[in-house]
Amino acid sequence: MRPFVDRPITDIGAASDLAVQAAAHWELPQPVLLRVGMNAIYRSGDVVLRVSEPSAPASASLQLAGRLLEAGLRVTRPVRTDTFGEAGLYATAWEYIESTDEPIDWRAVGAMVRTVHCLDKDDLPSDYPLPRPADFPWWDFDALLAQIGDELDDDARRGIEQAVGRWPDWAHEAGAVVCHGDVHPGNVIMGSDGPILIDWDLMCLAPPGWDHAPLMTLAERWGGEPGVYEAYADGYGSSLRSQPSAEAFAELRLVAATLMRVRAGMRNAAAMPEAQRRLSYWRGESAAPAWQAQ
Repeated sequence: MRPFVDRPITDIGAASDLAVQAAAHWELPQPVLLRVGMNAIYRSGDVVLRVSEPSAPASASLQLAGRLLEAGLRVTRPVRTDTFGEAGLYATAWEYIESTDEPIDWRAVGAMVRTVHCLDKDDLPSDYPLPRPADFPWWDFDALLAQIGDELDDDARRGIEQAVGRWPDWAHEAGAVVCHGDVHPGNVIMGSDGPILIDWDLMCLAPPGWDHAPLMTLAERWGGEPGVYEAYADGYGSSLRSQPSAEAFAELRLVAATLMRVRAGMRNAAAMPEAQRRLSYWRGESAAPAWQAQ
């Protein structure tokens, strides 16, 4: 099973054309591109248009938001009940949340994720996919290592292979719960009523540590503020440091992030400096710099 969105937008022109058409259809102002990744995000007045190539009916994301709101979670609300698009590319319309620019309340985020982990998967929209971590293509380490081939020097390859070898049972899914799938600072907006958890594209079934792992290495590898994970764990109700599956996910997320960046660098030279930054860590360099998200 594929995640709801697992393919980046590659044709920005087509995405922008669709956004313009969707805005006209919904009688919204001319859309302005905010950012592009797995989705192309546009602002159209007080509405955000989200253009993507979902693996399931685009309407499932609207239904999911309704279920999450019913569960008391702070998520963005859809402002249209219909979707717009064809041939795999679709637009959905969401409320625009103005950020207060206050520091993220990670305790509140941790409490929200605890609520997510208590959701019954059978209460969620049947059309919304809930894959397992092993279904994510960027966690097929053997395939990725084969693809990037000679781009890895011996020391970097050795460090990466040792990390993968430390966790041979990482795909063991005992105690799997509903997970957000991608909890990090870029997916939290501080609104006037507190943090809002966005981007549910990678929602999945996994052990709870899946939603702890990104923050467990935030300060060490990504230059994040110290204490973020501790605050999150406090709000969640427990820290999962030293729990084997959480520690496995934390280290292997770093492996996946590195291999994907190296592959991106093979296609676009602008991505290679960051790939080399990440590889320096796996070489064991004592002065390996913090990584950058972009």
